[in-house]
Amino acid sequence: MFEQVKKVLVDAVHIDDALVVASATLKDDLGIDSLAAVELALELETSFDVRIEDAELAKLVTVQDVVDLVSTKLN
Repeated sequence: MFEQVKKVLVDAVHIDDALVVASATLKDDLGIDSLAAVELALELETSFDVRIEDAELAKLVTVQDVVDLVSTKLN
């Protein structure tokens, strides 16, 4: 699941794949602002056929949080 989420991050938000590690923070380490976060959510929804609510999006801090959310939604 991590690799699939990583691919979406790299493709959707144009982040260097070397920076995308589970512990990386979306805002500080990857430079994802609120607009990029919305773009990321839309790409995740499309890629994984899930729905990410605004409140859920606001709680995401690290790449692992994103992986956990997508995993939960798929199960």
